[in-house]
Amino acid sequence: MKALLVTNEIARIVLTRVFALATPRAYVSRFAPLYLRDLPSPPLRPGWVRIRTVLCGLCGSDYKQVFLKGAWDNPMTAVISFPQVLGHEVVGYVEAAGPGVERSWLGRRVVLNPWLSCRPRGIDPPCPWCATGAYAQCLNFVRGSLPPGIHHGNCSEVTGGFAEFVPAHCSQLIAIPDDVSFDTAVLADPFSVSLHATLRHPPPADGTAVVYGCGTLGLLSIAILRTLFPTTRVLAIARFPHQMDLARLLGALEVIPWRPKLSVVERLAELTGSEVWRPWRGLPMLDRGVDVVYDSVGSPESIEVGVRVTRSRGKIVVTGVEMPERFEWTPLYFKEISLIGSNAFGVEEWEGRRQHAMEWYFEIVRRYGLDCTPIITHRFPLEEYKRAFLACYDQGAHRAVKVLFVFPAASNSRP
Repeated sequence: MKALLVTNEIARIVLTRVFALATPRAYVSRFAPLYLRDLPSPPLRPGWVRIRTVLCGLCGSDYKQVFLKGAWDNPMTAVISFPQVLGHEVVGYVEAAGPGVERSWLGRRVVLNPWLSCRPRGIDPPCPWCATGAYAQCLNFVRGSLPPGIHHGNCSEVTGGFAEFVPAHCSQLIAIPDDVSFDTAVLADPFSVSLHATLRHPPPADGTAVVYGCGTLGLLSIAILRTLFPTTRVLAIARFPHQMDLARLLGALEVIPWRPKLSVVERLAELTGSEVWRPWRGLPMLDRGVDVVYDSVGSPESIEVGVRVTRSRGKIVVTGVEMPERFEWTPLYFKEISLIGSNAFGVEEWEGRRQHAMEWYFEIVRRYGLDCTPIITHRFPLEEYKRAFLACYDQGAHRAVKVLFVFPAASNSRP
């Protein structure tokens, strides 16, 4: 099968970092730790299937890895293994099934629940987190029958969706309803990330929420807030004009340009009726502010602005990840703000019921007629991976949000 392989060869990483000082094309050059290769199709283990990939989304974690946006001492390196075939936002058909898999799965359209938690690892009984459906908090990402890896794409033996075929344990399969398109289904993974953050830390009734960052996660957060919490006033902070247009389309009441930072603080003061407290130097803070910030950027800048515009005992829920850096965070303790990390998704509770976040996504789409597919902006065959990653690198110039790899099976996809 054709697959996009990523290695951790130190020489290639160093060369790429040096050449990237001159051009971002270095990240996809012949010197980069990124290869298009022919690999054997995934073997059929007992309890596993092989998915023929139709679409795979490029997650921010995927292209940030390709762009080498990570610290050498990142503790997450303890729970991954190389080489890797990235890609965990996978939809396709079940093409083949191994021993012990119900034959009814064959030929079905599925979305991948990518967590390599206890069941895919053959661990029984499951850890306390997996027993409650919190698969992203699994205690066994380095144990069991698989090499280290938290999900498809960062485990050396469990290849991801940047390939024609994907292996999956039968417990990772979620059927796509017949009336839901592959375009809609491929957003199930990122939607679930934003849904998890919102359901665990919902906005107060009739409160004000700010969505910081209008890439994929931010735009889906806006859609979730407007659909499930219609009395919440949803404001957004966006970097690019095309993101601002999509944020308004999905229901943001007002979209504020991300810079200058002072203008962000002052405009949120106006919208919340807050007084601006101006220090001797540096960025001011608000005496009241917004109730909750859903931060899909996770940069030092976004968090520093967030602690200034969030009210006392409000919340900042961080789903984005950027390189760590020092920033002035005194308002965090002064206002007793809760700064909360939110990681991925699992079984979620809403309206007194519990089901997997991806199943909630399909239910919400069908119940409310929610259409988030306008955020899909680019499609590339795997062979054009260089163009795909460069579109992700300069999202403003390319007007990119959700970029997809499209595989030959897509020509026969339905509905």
